[in-house]
Amino acid sequence: MPRTRVPARHSREDRTAIMSALTLFGVVALSAMLLFYALEERSPYFLLLFALACVASAVYGFLQGAWPFGVVELIWAGVALRRWQHRRRLAR
Repeated sequence: MPRTRVPARHSREDRTAIMSALTLFGVVALSAMLLFYALEERSPYFLLLFALACVASAVYGFLQGAWPFGVVELIWAGVALRRWQHRRRLAR
């Protein structure tokens, strides 16, 4: 009995496009983190944006399969949110 070939779920082109989109998402998320970290002294809102960029980086890490990276980024997001809350209270 001849073996039949089982088609892949995604073609090579599809996998390349998916990885390219994921890589682009990761580059944007990490670039946003760097930018907002550099600007966080200018306004508490940059600290909040930094926290959101950390969450986006965590999502990238989980989607990419690097769950330890995702966990660390979620921790950074929590730290940044606490710092944002603290700075908002001091500004009142």
